[in-house]
Order: sequence, then structure tokens, then C-alpha cells
Amino acid sequence: MSVTIVIPARYASTRYPGKPLVALRGATGKAKSLIERSWNAAKSVTGVDRVVVATDDDRIKAASEAFGAEVVMTSSDCFNGTERCADALPALGEEPEIVVNLQGDAPLTPAWFVEDLIAGLRNAPDAACATPVLRCDGRALNGFLEDRKNGRVGGTTAVFAQDMSALYFSKEVIPFTSNTYSNNAETPVFHHVGVYAYRPDALRAYASWPVGPLEKLEGLEQLRFLENSRKVLCVEVEARGRQFWELNNPEDVPRLEAMLLEMGHP
Repeated sequence: MSVTIVIPARYASTRYPGKPLVALRGATGKAKSLIERSWNAAKSVTGVDRVVVATDDDRIKAASEAFGAEVVMTSSDCFNGTERCADALPALGEEPEIVVNLQGDAPLTPAWFVEDLIAGLRNAPDAACATPVLRCDGRALNGFLEDRKNGRVGGTTAVFAQDMSALYFSKEVIPFTSNTYSNNAETPVFHHVGVYAYRPDALRAYASWPVGPLEKLEGLEQLRFLENSRKVLCVEVEARGRQFWELNNPEDVPRLEAMLLEMGHP
């Protein structure tokens, strides 16, 4: 099966305009843009035939081509990364069998998350989409609960059936548990990691559906599949001691740079 990673990137972010071009310093002190670091993360994934940046902005296009990336231009009307991946499909030429959406704000995504995701979708022919989930330890769960207590969204959680098909995703902490957990304890809560693998037909269908009430309320693009009765496969992955974080706000820059330094990323 041929696999293409698409990195959707837009300049006009509501929370952080120009985010893909923000410079992050690594362990050597050298600054690289967020989009370049995301490209490098994508290129480290094995079993991938092609990596493409999908954008609607000439500044992102120029910056990406300057470090050697392949770029396809997409509509400025794309509502989210999944729509942008769908919009990029016609520009890819020969259609891959699997499209991976590695979001351009997650340069620390471990390669094995994506590799496990691809393998999971290959082994689930009835699934339209697959996405990783990571079991929370007590430290992570308690952090999520503390964030919600203080009115912050600490992450997205997922619940799924015995066959690993998603039942729901939420910015609330689900499932509810009244138990308390020590930092290293295993918990029943799973953190959703915002990477997706799709079949092209599912991507095209997604782009044809309107935004549903649950997607609108939660602000979670993957809910559109569930609202249209399409199976989303949850693939459990392991952190293996690796830290990862998305760049959502300017205050995340020091945290990401500290992680790059700790992990020795140049």
C-alpha cells in the first residue's frame, strides 16, 4: 500500500497567526521553523512513499520549498486539517492508498505513533480513519482534571469499544472515574493524539458532509466521521518515555524548545 503524509498548514490561525513559520531552537541552538521541524518528523517515519505540505499561503509555500519540501496549494476555505487533506488529494496525481494527516503544529510526534497508525488502518478494512490513543498515567490524568477544574482544555480524550472503534472524543475528561491515581498508576482514561490516517474515499466523503452539531460543540474534526456513522479506529500507542507537545499558543514555544533540547533534536 502506498502512503502519503500530508502536513496541513495555514497562516491565518485564530489563536496564533503565522504559527507554521515560528522559529524553534533545538539542542544545537539553531532555529528552524515549526513547519520544517514537522517536515523532518514526517520524513523520519518508515514505510512512507511521499511527504507533502498542503497550504493556502504563499509565505508557507516559499519557506517550505526553501528547505526542500514538496508543496501543494489548497483552498483558503478549508475548515480544518482533514478538509485540507481532502482538498490536496487531486493535486497529488497518483492517489495513495493511505493518506496520513500529520498536523503541522506537532513536530515532536514520535515516528512509531505514525507507523503503528498506518499498520492499524491496513489491518482494519472496515475503518474509514484511524487515530492514535495513549493511556494516561496518573500524572497525565490529574493534569487534565486540574486543567478542567480551572477552565482550561488540557487535551482530548477518547472512549472506544472492545474492537477499538471509537465511541466518542471529547475535550472533557472521559470516561468519568471517581478513583484517585498516583502519578505512575495506570488509569482508564486515554489521551487522543491528533494524527490521522485515512482512506481516500473516506476523505472525499468527509469533505462532502456539513459540520455536525457535535463537531461544532467540541471543536473536534474527527467527530464528523462518527456523526456520519463511519468507523474510526483507535490505535493504542506507547510513549516509550518520549515527550511530545503541540504548539497551540505563543507560551508553548519555551516548552517545546526545552523538549527539543532534552531530546537532543538539532
